[in-house]
Amino acid sequence: MRHGRGRTTLSSEDLHAPRERLTPETIAIHQATVSLMEELEATDWYRQRADDCDDAELKAILIHNMNDEMEHASMLIEWMRRNVSEFDVQLRRFSKTKGSIAGAGD
Repeated sequence: MRHGRGRTTLSSEDLHAPRERLTPETIAIHQATVSLMEELEATDWYRQRADDCDDAELKAILIHNMNDEMEHASMLIEWMRRNVSEFDVQLRRFSKTKGSIAGAGD
């Protein structure tokens, strides 16, 4: 974590090179990447809370919220697939793989 200008930021929120040296494409991909990380983290949080919840109605709400976060993550993955050519290549390579996923790798 970094502290600056009155706020705390996570390293993933910061750019690792000066913004003026980055292309608009790189900045957009960074925004999508950070957003995807946040959606996946939220999915994990909701799943854990649902597992720990004793109230059936609240558990159903938490699972619903978890599924919403999965929808958001899926939209970001699709955006990345459309905008990052190598991401598209790798998704096509591993999507719907039968057998060992690791075995389909390099």
